[in-house]
Amino acid sequence: MVAALVLLGYLAGSIPFGVLVTRWARGVDVRAEGSGNIGATNVARVAGKKLGVLVLVLDALKGALPVVLALRMIPDSPRVHVAVGLAAFLGHCFPVWLKFRGGKGVATALGVLLVLVPQAALAGAAVYGVVLVATRVSSLGSLMAGVVAVGTAAFTARALEYAVLSGLLFAFMLWTHRSNISRLLRRTERRL
Repeated sequence: MVAALVLLGYLAGSIPFGVLVTRWARGVDVRAEGSGNIGATNVARVAGKKLGVLVLVLDALKGALPVVLALRMIPDSPRVHVAVGLAAFLGHCFPVWLKFRGGKGVATALGVLLVLVPQAALAGAAVYGVVLVATRVSSLGSLMAGVVAVGTAAFTARALEYAVLSGLLFAFMLWTHRSNISRLLRRTERRL
């Protein structure tokens, strides 16, 4: 049962909604446009803000729904919930369907945390929104949101494992954003 839930988490996370939505709605491959990323920010750049929001919601759902299922099937096992959430996140970042070249994982992490540590997810989302409005730099908003989510999870998580997961997700997001961090330091990062 645990292995099946983790596999389901990975497979759900690996659905490349950014690629599918832009191909269906605009007839373009988002990987060949803008930054080349499959996530909501690049979809918004390439195909418009409405489709970017749609991809954001779908990418969050593919993180949330497997964790909801794990909570229902095995309610008293935070480690299983964490494993399923992490698998969904890694599925987005390393999807088997795209030769393991996926997105940065921000929306999928948001979905996972909305289920397990909702206060942390909401605090991070609020900070993302404020930073995005102030700077128009999505990557900076994502990184600041991650810092706030980890800090909030440390105080509000119902289980230690959930707080640890928020730290793991942020550590992976630092790695997936390494080129963005480099551009931020050089002040050459793209704006929306």
